[in-house]
Amino acid sequence: MVVFSRSATTTTTTTTTYTRHNLIRQTKTCVGNNNSLCYSATKKAPPQRILGGARGSRVILAASPPTEDALVATDPLTKQDLVDYLASGCKPKDKWRIGTEHEKFGFEFGTLRPMKYDQIAELLNGIAERFDWDKVMEGDKIIGLKQGKQSISLEPGGQFELSGAPLETLHQTCAEVNLHLYQVKAVAEEMGIGFLGIGFQPKWGIKDIPIMPKGRYDIMRNYMPKVGSLGLDMMFRTCTVQVNLDFSSEADMIRKFRAGLALQPIATALFANSPFKEGKPNGFFSMRSHIWTDTDKDRTGMLPFVFDDSFGFQQYVDYALDVPMYFVYRKHRYIDCTGKTFRDFLAGRLPCIPGELPTLNDWENHLTTIFPEVRLKRYLEMRGADGGPWRRLCALPAFWVGLLYDEVSLQSVLDMTADWTPEERQMLRNKVPVTGLKTPFRDGLLKHVAEDVLKLAKDGLERRGFKESGFLNEVAEVVRTGVTPAERLLELYHGKWEQSSKSY
Repeated sequence: MVVFSRSATTTTTTTTTYTRHNLIRQTKTCVGNNNSLCYSATKKAPPQRILGGARGSRVILAASPPTEDALVATDPLTKQDLVDYLASGCKPKDKWRIGTEHEKFGFEFGTLRPMKYDQIAELLNGIAERFDWDKVMEGDKIIGLKQGKQSISLEPGGQFELSGAPLETLHQTCAEVNLHLYQVKAVAEEMGIGFLGIGFQPKWGIKDIPIMPKGRYDIMRNYMPKVGSLGLDMMFRTCTVQVNLDFSSEADMIRKFRAGLALQPIATALFANSPFKEGKPNGFFSMRSHIWTDTDKDRTGMLPFVFDDSFGFQQYVDYALDVPMYFVYRKHRYIDCTGKTFRDFLAGRLPCIPGELPTLNDWENHLTTIFPEVRLKRYLEMRGADGGPWRRLCALPAFWVGLLYDEVSLQSVLDMTADWTPEERQMLRNKVPVTGLKTPFRDGLLKHVAEDVLKLAKDGLERRGFKESGFLNEVAEVVRTGVTPAERLLELYHGKWEQSSKSY
């Protein structure tokens, strides 16, 4: 289960300032005994329709593409524009941040059934009213919330996702997660709703999962069965935790991309937490990870070309240009463009919107529909871990920050993995979901590699100087024993739970 702290004290203070043209909201929230961990967000609301009077009003945001700012090209886009877009993510080290995203399953306490959309809507409305979040609408349906640079959104089967703000330290990241879980629990408990942190829906079949009223998901749901046998499972029955990290230059991006891809199977093993399907063991430690191997080969995988000497922003653009599109977003509606590529779009050859040319918004939206183990946008996303309970939600960013934000550890990872062949990397990708840290690798087990990697992560965090290495404690025990979270659940299933699916 997702763990909600009962001992922590939480206080929230909000001040709102109105100027002639803007609404500015400053929210400061503190979590922990003596309010030792605080998170502040200042939000300047865009000019939106505000319902009600000035006092107690609620900002309602129309549904929009998953972009923060309107990115509109005044001239037809070129391939170089797309390269420059990725390169615009480069930042000096003092501007690097940590962005953590996680998903979880909501369920009814009494029946254990998944939350229905009307329950999710009630939950979103309750969080918005009680904790000062702005509502995100698609038509007349609430589909998410925003507050500062955080957002809450819905995955296709109602998985509840927090996309956290870009933060400086892991202490801030973990405080943000803890606060979110506190807010969700405060509203959900009154509704008889609980949440489960796990990588794959352990009890219910696809037919039992409610479908969320989001236009893009209708298009994906129709397309997935055409390109793989497990795409609908991915959409409706998986949950993940991922971290988004910055780079300083193209060379720095390449090094982090390669390190992230090489070590992604180790992260999959450390966080493997999806051993059940429809009430019984499914034969995997990470069913979620396995599902990606037969979802859509055009947009998933280990991207071996990242290790080519020629790799850089331009090569990733070439790859993304040829990944089939899902949709184009126009006039608050998703238009089905499946089967065509962004390269077609760039040339004005999309039958779904004849003669139209793309904007940078379209490019950014397209990049979100590509699902490799590490994904490049204007930052890098580490995508290999199963969802889990609170402490592991904090451990995942700690693992990658220690490895990728410290130069010594990053170089050590690159040296360690330099002679790994594409076949070896793919072998680990395929076998780890089944055998975890017990996967044979060269003259030993993956556990032995994980021991060295964990030490590098810990040393990297200690050199950062923020006293963050304690966040790795949750995975240190996994490495020490070689027993994944999934194996712990299986031990309980066959022992204390007496093979009952109601005990998760």
